[in-house]
Amino acid sequence: MESAYLVGVQQNIREAGSRYDRGRLTTFQEIDSGERVRAAMIDRRLHDRALAAELPQGKGFVIRQWARRLFFWRKLQGVTVATTLVPPEPLLTPDTPPGPVTLVQLASHVRSLTTDLRAPHVIGVCSPSGFEESVHRAPLDIPNVTLVLVEPASAGGWKISSPGRKIDERLLKLFNPENVAQKIDRVRREIEERSTDLLTGGLSASSMAARLELPVKVVQQAFETAARSDPDLRVSRRSGEYLLFRGAGMYSGEEVGSMSMFEWVRSLFFSEGDEAKKINLLSERRAALSDRLNRMYDDIGKLEKKETQLVDEGKTATSNVVKRRIAAQISHMRKDISRCNTSAALLSKQINIISTHIHNLQLAQTGSIAHLPSSEELTEAAVNAEEMLEQLTASDDLVSSLEVNMAQSAMSDDEAAILKELQGGDEEKAPPEKTPAVGESQTAKTQAPSRERSGPQAE
Repeated sequence: MESAYLVGVQQNIREAGSRYDRGRLTTFQEIDSGERVRAAMIDRRLHDRALAAELPQGKGFVIRQWARRLFFWRKLQGVTVATTLVPPEPLLTPDTPPGPVTLVQLASHVRSLTTDLRAPHVIGVCSPSGFEESVHRAPLDIPNVTLVLVEPASAGGWKISSPGRKIDERLLKLFNPENVAQKIDRVRREIEERSTDLLTGGLSASSMAARLELPVKVVQQAFETAARSDPDLRVSRRSGEYLLFRGAGMYSGEEVGSMSMFEWVRSLFFSEGDEAKKINLLSERRAALSDRLNRMYDDIGKLEKKETQLVDEGKTATSNVVKRRIAAQISHMRKDISRCNTSAALLSKQINIISTHIHNLQLAQTGSIAHLPSSEELTEAAVNAEEMLEQLTASDDLVSSLEVNMAQSAMSDDEAAILKELQGGDEEKAPPEKTPAVGESQTAKTQAPSRERSGPQAE
């Protein structure tokens, strides 16, 4: 935060240029309170250079403007100071977040920065941990010193204020480190986070500006940027309120370009078939009603909070007269809450009806864009596909038979005989010989020579 603040303020002063310098002599001086950080670490017996480098050093800068006097003399015309006030002691205490800057700490810091009070001083003090309420309730009253307080805002960004006096808005912008591009980017992120609200309603520029603590013009510019980048988003500027809502897409415009001249002329006088315009108009109405409903819910919440306070006050009261008065106030308050709830229910029903009508129009528009074929076209295409499949099956069978016949006709007589021999060789195999037993083999060996010897004698 210290670095972002100093860099942003330097950039603002640099962009101011000649409007800030006004042709005077300008000197630039950097200030640093690192010795206080080192002293606090020594008191706690901490000797860690890496830790010392991570801590904020209380940096800042001073710009002095001088006016020439005669030849060698000059007079101080104004002093601009941008500094950060971060006491290092709370940062060195574990598990204890740093507290806001007190009025005593701020007064001591500002007086240490003022050297010559005869020249006007503009001092911007940034506290990353914020300031106490006493700083805003009892501002410093130092002659010739304009004080600007800078602290982080709860909704993001920075909160710039000048307690005690009304100053020029340009001075407040000078000490705001967040430029316009960063503010628009913050609004863009908020739109993305609340994208679900665009589906059922819209976003209001005034309510978002109050939520993010930004000017309304910046939010309006962010709405226009978002509408240009997303073809489904629309911006409404009716009744002095900027609304961002989701309408018909750009695809509907493509259909207009393909219309005939007769249809185009007819669309100028008859709006029965222009669903895109109807969707945009109804979405704009729904966004306005949703914004009104949200404001009514906020009012109901405030009334309920007031009712709770009155109930607590009536319970603690000791006088019957006070209790009767509080009871009458609570009765009127509850009637007002009931009326507001009835109005909110009515608005909710209207939003529901419009949302249903928009949904039906979107369905009709989506169906017309698809250009679906008629039943006759679907039947004709199915018949053609079935005939094509039958022809393809018959052709496949014919090709298979031709391949077999051609393979057989291309075979010679010798190749056919060899193929028959190969196919029949497996079937005409001789049975395996029986292996004789051990006794049978010996008998055969003794009888075989006698048969061989008796053969010639018999002849």
